[in-house]
Amino acid sequence: MSTIFHRIINRELPADIVYEDEHLIAFRDIAPQAPVHVLFVPKVDVATLNDLAPDQAEVVGRLAVAAAAYAKREGFAEDGYRIVMNCNEDGGQTVFQIHLHLLAGAPLGRFGTSG
Repeated sequence: MSTIFHRIINRELPADIVYEDEHLIAFRDIAPQAPVHVLFVPKVDVATLNDLAPDQAEVVGRLAVAAAAYAKREGFAEDGYRIVMNCNEDGGQTVFQIHLHLLAGAPLGRFGTSG
C-alpha cells in the first residue's frame, strides 16, 4: 500500500508529528476540523476497518490508548475530546489506511441526530 500516510511514515512527506512509537505515528491534520485535530495511524497496513482481522484488535486499541494519553499529556482530557474512525467512502474515509481522528479544543456538540 502507498497512501499519503505511508509516505509520512516513511518520511517522504513532511508532517507535524506529535507522537511516534514502533506501532503507530500521530500527526496534526493539515485540514483541521477542530482546534486540535490529530491523526493516529498504525504502521501495519490495513486499508479499512472491514479489513482488520479478528487477531488485529490490538491495532485499534493502541490507537485509542495513544489518543487518550495524548489528550491527558496536552491537558484537555478533562474538558473532553472526540475520537472518530471512518470506514469506506460513505463513512467519510478518504485515505485508505485505517486511522483515528482526535478532535478537541472547543465544544464539539452532539454527534448524530438524537439527544
